[in-house]
Amino acid sequence: MTNLFSSKKILALAACCMLSAGALWADINPKPFVVPELKTWSGAEGQTALSGRIVVKNAKLKAVAAALAADYKEMFGKELTIVNGATKGGDVVLSLKKNKALGDEGYTMNVGSAVEITAATERGAFWATRTLLQIAEQHKDGNLPKGKTTDVPEYKLRGFMIDCGRKFIPMSYLRDLAKIMAYYKMNTLQVHLNDNGFRQYFGGDWNKTQAAFRLECDTYPGLTAKDGSYSKQEFIDFQKLAEQNGVEVIPEIDAPAHSLAFTQYKNEIGSKEYGMDHLDLFNPETYKFMDGLWKEYIGGKNPVFIGKRVHIGTDEYSNAKKDVVEKFREFTDHYIKYVESFGKQAVVWGALTHANGDTKVKNKGVLMDIWYNGYADPVEMKKQGYKLVSIPDGLVYIVPAAGYYYDYLNCQYLYEHWTPAVIGNKTFEENDPMIEGGMFAVWNDHAGNGISTKDVHHRVYPALQTLAVKCWTGKDTKLPYAEFDSKRAELSEAPGVNELGRLGKPGSVVLEKATVNAGETLNAEEIGYNYAVTFTVDGKQEANGTELFRSANAVVYLADPEQGKLGFERDGYRNLFNYRIPAGEKHTITIEGTNKMTRLLVDGAVKEELGPKTLYVMRDQDRAHYQVKGTYTYEPVVYQPTDQIYYQRTLVFPLRKAGNFKSTITNLKVEAK
Repeated sequence: MTNLFSSKKILALAACCMLSAGALWADINPKPFVVPELKTWSGAEGQTALSGRIVVKNAKLKAVAAALAADYKEMFGKELTIVNGATKGGDVVLSLKKNKALGDEGYTMNVGSAVEITAATERGAFWATRTLLQIAEQHKDGNLPKGKTTDVPEYKLRGFMIDCGRKFIPMSYLRDLAKIMAYYKMNTLQVHLNDNGFRQYFGGDWNKTQAAFRLECDTYPGLTAKDGSYSKQEFIDFQKLAEQNGVEVIPEIDAPAHSLAFTQYKNEIGSKEYGMDHLDLFNPETYKFMDGLWKEYIGGKNPVFIGKRVHIGTDEYSNAKKDVVEKFREFTDHYIKYVESFGKQAVVWGALTHANGDTKVKNKGVLMDIWYNGYADPVEMKKQGYKLVSIPDGLVYIVPAAGYYYDYLNCQYLYEHWTPAVIGNKTFEENDPMIEGGMFAVWNDHAGNGISTKDVHHRVYPALQTLAVKCWTGKDTKLPYAEFDSKRAELSEAPGVNELGRLGKPGSVVLEKATVNAGETLNAEEIGYNYAVTFTVDGKQEANGTELFRSANAVVYLADPEQGKLGFERDGYRNLFNYRIPAGEKHTITIEGTNKMTRLLVDGAVKEELGPKTLYVMRDQDRAHYQVKGTYTYEPVVYQPTDQIYYQRTLVFPLRKAGNFKSTITNLKVEAK
């Protein structure tokens, strides 16, 4: 009996212990959600409340501390004071320590009585502060869950390429983009500075085909695009801002194809045989021109391109004849060595399978974007000695509203199946030393198709978050895609950045005003997709050009400048509803917007929906002018019924400033749908 009783006591005691252990383990903090996902996490019990101090253990980390303090105040409205000396509970402690295992960008973060961040470099410490901010914004009390992570990227290069040649991308967006990339530890931004539209959309006429070079240029006055460009100083300042945020800007001047901007400026360097978007590689003037262009931006003591790398283009040139192929290879080799003579590393598009030949092209120290294996076989390029960037077109190319490639990337597929080791139909070993990393790209092929910078960003943002995970965390992601997708959408874009125009939670009223006074300033810049803006208007006779609302990015007209209709304008495009506000009448107006269309309702009934419009323009006299008069030097013209452009009429609704209207505007309600 005694033995039995003792056994029962032992079992009961064991059960109690198991319950206690279960309760104990239940209190261990799970891995915090961060984009990119933390590589490791050892959870502890409890949370740490920040003291409001950043303790800097190495003077090199003062800039990192200052950035953290500024971003923390921006996001949470609370001051963090930078100090030296002994550590107290709740302090954020920044230290540098040599550690080969952390590499150039890895870090450890131990959240205990204090938050101890250690890295081998300033950039590693900066990435740790991005992790801290992401965790903090998901905890309303500002406390951090205790635990420890060692977080090291799988790939050195984690990037994005944006085509500014076919569509001008404002500098304000590029600056925000650098901050967004930094928030998600993406470290490389390739800026494609010149390109041109497709001739078939412009009547088969090279002279009418859209082409642009986006930088201020003194060597060749008049070369700079007139519909949008960057001054040298603002491009320098942009690169410095990106650098401060751990992001390297790689400027790209694309040649000898995609070069119509150069041949429109100097006709004699264009190829008469292969098209004016091809430079004539047999003309010595071509080399003089390109030498002069590059020298302006990488020459001198204080070059415009301040980073260590520049991209020289070299993709999609004709390989129709052997002598052309050899000249192309000679051109590529020449400009690799030319930019190297100025102390820059050359980056090229992969083309040397397409242009296979006898002329040697330098490979040592050259970085190659592998975009299509038919143009450059990655196995062969690796064998030749090129370092590779994985940017496979069939997986990571976005061409907005074009009907080919992706309009939005298949983020679930990429999250579940892709890493930079997958290049087209070739899969390499993870961490192959010849694969530098991965990128995705936005190509604005259909110049003049109405796509706005906001539309571009709407496509970029989820892709950027996804690629951030796959380039940093690699194949060993632990979180199911559905959970990742839900949680990533709740994070900020970056401290102080809201390019998506997110206001409030979906399904909520985010702004209401009984009366909107003419000229007043509202407390929101804009609202992004999906939204409904409703107001009552007691109409008065308004002069053409009378605005309802304006933001930094768009304007809504009560009466547009030319026809007096209700409409809107952004990115140089004006779109009108076939509706005028009736003078002397009172109506309720609702404007709804998604990433596909903008809809007008009058007194609750749908009046008109402006969705994608297929443009077919057969004759010059039938051309439809869809852009603001005088803004651009070309019109989006389609001449052949087999070639079409899907013109977009979307709107991120502006709210910041009311116009000087005479009408009475009441009952304003802005809803996030």
